[in-house]
Amino acid sequence: MPGRLVNRMAGAFAGEGKSDAKDAFTIAETARLRHDLTPITEPDELVTELQVLTARREDLMGGWVRGVNRLRDLLASIFPALEAAFDYSTRSALVLLTGFQTPGSLRAAGPDAVAEHLHAGGAWPKSIPAMADKALAAAAAQTIALPTEAAVAPLIARLAAQLLDLDREIKDLDKRITSTFREYPHASRITSIHGFGPIPGAQLLADTGGDLLAAFGTSARLAAYAGLAPVPRDSGRVRGNLHRPKRYHRGLRRVFYLAALSSIKTDGPSKAFYQRKRAEGKLHPQALIALARRLIDVIWALLRDGREFHPSPPLTAYAA
Repeated sequence: MPGRLVNRMAGAFAGEGKSDAKDAFTIAETARLRHDLTPITEPDELVTELQVLTARREDLMGGWVRGVNRLRDLLASIFPALEAAFDYSTRSALVLLTGFQTPGSLRAAGPDAVAEHLHAGGAWPKSIPAMADKALAAAAAQTIALPTEAAVAPLIARLAAQLLDLDREIKDLDKRITSTFREYPHASRITSIHGFGPIPGAQLLADTGGDLLAAFGTSARLAAYAGLAPVPRDSGRVRGNLHRPKRYHRGLRRVFYLAALSSIKTDGPSKAFYQRKRAEGKLHPQALIALARRLIDVIWALLRDGREFHPSPPLTAYAA
């Protein structure tokens, strides 16, 4: 029973004082009066493991985002042209920074040494010549050394190396999450939907406890839990006044929203649904939320019927 509910219900009973006995009475009476409380079930071992792994991944991803932002900030303070030249969420760009952080170091090394460093660090081979040329062009555009260059350059090199290690840890963790998720009996049904890979699927199980059908009963309740069902605020003659809910699972909403965003990148039913909503006049976020709500219905139907998703409807037998 949520603490917010107990707090609100306490005002419905006599007395202003607060004690353990009154709290126990409030909880007992609320449980007796309310018949719509969601039962709590203990998740199985596989879902519990996914909850631990996905929580760890969320921590690592938070550190990754902070590290990349800090790296860009440091690099922009001494070498703005190089900061703007590459995407530092990629391994190849981070490998470059482990060896070269200033215009002078790039000019002194030359294209061959830069390419050799990128190759030794495991940069993507096809991108090495273009990266070396782009880095040297950025170095040629900046002819002065900024005052903090000597102090900041070692920090950039160390942070880039740390981010490379963190990237490897995230990828290793993703492999473990994927292998664990594959053990779930209905994993193939979830991943058959465009936009739902093993990582979003694992996060879905971790956020819902695994057994969606038993925990929520209907797809509408799951949508409400994910914050994808509008809440009416009607009063008097005001009708159809729908608003975004205030209490919902932020992580689960993010899972469906990102799945919807990923699913419209390729042609298929999701992209067609999104384009239809845009044609109706909805903005991009509104169309994505509508698609995310539709994905809940699709997942629910697949789990309920015990089948995988196919773009075309299954053929049915007909009488000759």
